[in-house]
Amino acid sequence: MRIGILLSERSGADALRLLADDLRRVAEEGFASAWLSHIFGVDALTALAVAGSQVPDIELGTAVVPSYPRHPGALAQQARTTALAVGPDRLTLGIGLSHQVVIENMYGYGFERPARHMREYLAVLGPLLERRPVSYKGETLSGNLELGIPDEGRIPVLLAALGTQMLRLAGRRADGTVLWMTGPATIRDHIAPTIGAAAADAGRPPARIVCSLPVLVTDDVDGARERAATTFAMYGTLPSYRAMMDREGAAGPADLAIIGSEEQVAARIRDVFDAGATEFVASVFAGGAEAGRTRALLSELAG
Repeated sequence: MRIGILLSERSGADALRLLADDLRRVAEEGFASAWLSHIFGVDALTALAVAGSQVPDIELGTAVVPSYPRHPGALAQQARTTALAVGPDRLTLGIGLSHQVVIENMYGYGFERPARHMREYLAVLGPLLERRPVSYKGETLSGNLELGIPDEGRIPVLLAALGTQMLRLAGRRADGTVLWMTGPATIRDHIAPTIGAAAADAGRPPARIVCSLPVLVTDDVDGARERAATTFAMYGTLPSYRAMMDREGAAGPADLAIIGSEEQVAARIRDVFDAGATEFVASVFAGGAEAGRTRALLSELAG
């Protein structure tokens, strides 16, 4: 099983040093990949460039960089510079729309017709990540440029896609999707068939489906569920995630968190792969002995 870890956000003056230490540990534990969210802390691509240049081999990914605040040409330039810093065939660029409340209320951009925005965004971003010039004029985005960054190869793009339109776009124009708060039944019945059909119709390779969920090995299941419900409560209020929870029959994030003994957690992770996920990225949401048990199990499954 291809298993990665979602890196914890670090703060303070030594955030990048701590992130490099975290990444080194993930690599030593034998995980296939390490992923960093881009929310309101350190810039994910910059942080991965710094930390990844110190830790070789392990795949790095963003989960995910919001598209609206960045022109696709600027994002391509930053991603290719990050790839240059860490070495070829290591970086996967996960991008997404973010959410209406973030884009409109915090950044001040309009959020109308998000599928059109992402379609036009990928029309500019895609060629630039493949080291090709682009000349494109859309309704909301244009790009006429070529980048001169001497990195090797293309950078895969995963689109945070949950709804049908975005999944079809991901299948046609990206390398796959990266998911959050999406369970195995929804992957099996909605995500995998929709993105798979779109990729096949476009003559593209099978889509990557990267599933990320909270995970904890513990003897205190009820306590861990309460902790998950509190820690991840916000995601139950965001429409895109709420729709996936409704599909799954989940009352909230605690129902999607993978919690229990080593055997129970391993079985639920296997369910995710059996449903059609190609990769699993664990968000370990506690410290101490529970975190140690969780990482040990995940490392065993990854090995």
